[in-house]
Amino acid sequence: MRFPLGAKLKRLITTLPHKVKVGSQYVGQGKPVFCIAEIGNNHNGDFELAKRTIEAAKDAGAQAVKFQRRAVEAVFVREMREMAYDNPRSMAPTYGEHRKKLELPIEQLRELKEFSESLGLVFFVTPFDKKSADDLESINIGAYKIASFDVTNLSLLGHVAKKGKPILLSTGGSTLEEIDTAIETILKYNNRLIVNHCTSMYPTPDENLDLNMLPVLRERYKPLPIGYSGHEPDFLPSVIAVALGASAVERHFTMDKTMRGSDHHMSIEPPEFKKMVDDIRRITVALGAKEKRIHAGEIPIREKHAKSLATRVRIPKGAVITRAMLTVKSPGTGLKPSMVDFIVGKTARYDIDEDALIKTDSFEV
Repeated sequence: MRFPLGAKLKRLITTLPHKVKVGSQYVGQGKPVFCIAEIGNNHNGDFELAKRTIEAAKDAGAQAVKFQRRAVEAVFVREMREMAYDNPRSMAPTYGEHRKKLELPIEQLRELKEFSESLGLVFFVTPFDKKSADDLESINIGAYKIASFDVTNLSLLGHVAKKGKPILLSTGGSTLEEIDTAIETILKYNNRLIVNHCTSMYPTPDENLDLNMLPVLRERYKPLPIGYSGHEPDFLPSVIAVALGASAVERHFTMDKTMRGSDHHMSIEPPEFKKMVDDIRRITVALGAKEKRIHAGEIPIREKHAKSLATRVRIPKGAVITRAMLTVKSPGTGLKPSMVDFIVGKTARYDIDEDALIKTDSFEV
């Protein structure tokens, strides 16, 4: 059951801009879809792999790359850190050690930021805790992502929002009421917000994607830009999301889905990402205008195959034209069939051949 926005949130939203600038890119309706390669931890703690993945994302058409940062002790309780983590994706025997293996030092993130920007890419990061957000601010990060799991972490939301940078908020596993509260918390300090529809299942089966929520979120939170963060095995739903109004698309990105690590198995590889971006650009063009137009290329076909009023029999000069004398045939260069009532009862100005078009000078007005 949906409920209306609270009065306070409604007031905050009505003052917002229709687009948000993230780095050098504007995100919002009427702007090119912002395509984000979520590298996350798919660098496996390897700086050189991270650089190669950034280059591959650029070559695949990404406009932005996103990483993650977490202070493991600040994010997970001891029991969870010490939990045995023995599976094909594990990087270490315990979950805490596994997570630490996937972290990069802040100085390496600084280098990756500079490297990404040298390629013309927007570089931003998801902080999972306040210390990580402060570390990122120390390297002048250009934008922040808030993970779905922190939608209800209002303390972190406020902490990040106060930094004044653009924020992308994912909303997987959240209720509308929780999303409302998260947005209101951020907007107290920062109006540069993009809200991503998301389902927090890895990977997400089609029946749980709920892409029809995109127009719901667009209507509920307009003029906030609404994006899509996808975890489906392929990329077709991400393209469909654009048709439903997504202004940004974020996908996990890997050099190789079979690599060991948390997220490779639910990511897409460079050729898939490139095809997704190409399809997004194509569908953006194909969506076209919200008005019915006759295109120049349609006119010759219309003239050849549309219908006009024509004679069923020969009509002699001076005869009163009746409906029985008329029919409808191609081409469409004559009088429209809808003019039949205007023509019936008129007098033929000259002999009109059988099986010929009626012209504007064929009858007395």
